[in-house]
Amino acid sequence: MFFHKKRNVNGFLLLDKPQGMSSNNVLQKVKVIFNAKKAGYIGTLDPLATGMLPICFGEATKFSHYLSESDKYYNVVAKLGEKTSTSDSDGVILRKRPIIFTSLELSLALKELTGLINQTPSMYSAIKYKGLPLYKYARKGINIKRNIRRVFIYKITLIEQKDNWIELNVHCSKGTYIRTLIEDLGEKLFCGAHVITLRRLKIGLLSCSKLVKLSFLEKLLNKKNTKQTNFLKKIDDLLMPVDTPIHFLPKIYISIKKLSVFKLGQKVNFSSTIQNSLVRVFEKDNNTFIGLGKINSEQILIPYRLVSMLTN
Repeated sequence: MFFHKKRNVNGFLLLDKPQGMSSNNVLQKVKVIFNAKKAGYIGTLDPLATGMLPICFGEATKFSHYLSESDKYYNVVAKLGEKTSTSDSDGVILRKRPIIFTSLELSLALKELTGLINQTPSMYSAIKYKGLPLYKYARKGINIKRNIRRVFIYKITLIEQKDNWIELNVHCSKGTYIRTLIEDLGEKLFCGAHVITLRRLKIGLLSCSKLVKLSFLEKLLNKKNTKQTNFLKKIDDLLMPVDTPIHFLPKIYISIKKLSVFKLGQKVNFSSTIQNSLVRVFEKDNNTFIGLGKINSEQILIPYRLVSMLTN
């Protein structure tokens, strides 16, 4: 490794999380590859799961929670007839039952699980109790009472159901546990079910066409003849802009004159049709992202959350 001092990396990466690794483990590997001072991920994926794991570097972390509130889209394949301790194939089989439901019963069960529903998170989840994730208690055989949470399932699309497995696409609100959804489906069908594969396809409007594989990053890192400057340019070119987590907010431009005041945290007059909304603020001349502002009904632009771009 030719790095010494950690870098101020600012940007956003859509990582394609590999199977068999925790989200935090993936984050730490990516952080080392980029030699970044500060990074975090949005939306924990189980070790079994793959797909979209957004990673925010530096200043992008200031806006990560806006994306975490967005809807999620998943593809899930489940095995019917078996209930496991973890609600997925990583656990031990607790109970086996015959699969005898009809297509109508399946349709009705999926309908019952659509809309506003209650979920009890699995003990094998990352929810924390007294500072420790629940799965650590579960591994010791300790059961903690979990609060029921209300989530919204916008749509469940049946892709295929054959013999003892079923494939679904799920569009849901934040906080939804797909493993719990599948286990609940299994109980409604009186046969039990658990997740075999789970892939996150989308968060909000972010497309999976820009996903970067961890193996690709590691391949770049392991090229022995790669010079440090060339390597850093290659990986930094993979980063999306700092404002990517809030890309859904309207974009406005302000002049250098107003910018100097705005950057000091002061309000400025701003004529716009946008009212009572957060906006992404950019410098007019060079299209530089300045941060979040809010335009009120009196056409005043108020600083909300500004970036402090750092040099490497």
